[in-house]
Amino acid sequence: MTPPRVQHYFDYKSPYAWLAQLANDNLEREFGIEVQRLPYTLDIPSYLGRAELDANGQDVIGLRNAHQWRRVRYSYLDCRREANRRGLVLRGPRRIFDSSLAHLGFLYAERHGDWRAYHDEVYTRFWQRALDLEEASAIDAVLRRAGVDTTDFSAWCAYEGRPQLASLRDAAERSGVFGVPSWVLDGELYWGAERLDRVREHLTRRLAAGAPAR
Repeated sequence: MTPPRVQHYFDYKSPYAWLAQLANDNLEREFGIEVQRLPYTLDIPSYLGRAELDANGQDVIGLRNAHQWRRVRYSYLDCRREANRRGLVLRGPRRIFDSSLAHLGFLYAERHGDWRAYHDEVYTRFWQRALDLEEASAIDAVLRRAGVDTTDFSAWCAYEGRPQLASLRDAAERSGVFGVPSWVLDGELYWGAERLDRVREHLTRRLAAGAPAR
């Protein structure tokens, strides 16, 4: 039987997606499958507004409404509680980052070296406020520490990487993806780590039935 194909969509600037990464490892061990990690770059300002905080934590742009701020503050409170339970450091970023360059780094690492080392370092350092996702030299350094030759990284981004990233986004949205963390299995979308039990149930049924992969 062909193993089930589980696709997982993530964005480095989503705290919920970061906290869900361990769940992918657990799924792989529990079911003997491979979870395909796929970057999906969120357009946060389109639904939560833009914000930028100064050193005192004050918004210097003022484009978010009160409802959006309540959502954002709760999200970070919720994720920080979970991070604390796991002994992780989660410090909310002071502005909204364009994570596309970091996502290109992931795709490049997947093609040319150790995506796992790159993936883990980007997540960990970004949520410690120790990595600028938009800084090309910083992303290049993470790739090199993961053992990836970055000689052609910049050219690859321009000519192959960005079209590939856009194609992945289009495919994700055709599957119904609108946020992260998301999982797609047999054409069914599961959004949010709280739906992992449903993913497990789906995998259990799938493996028990021995149905061919789509």
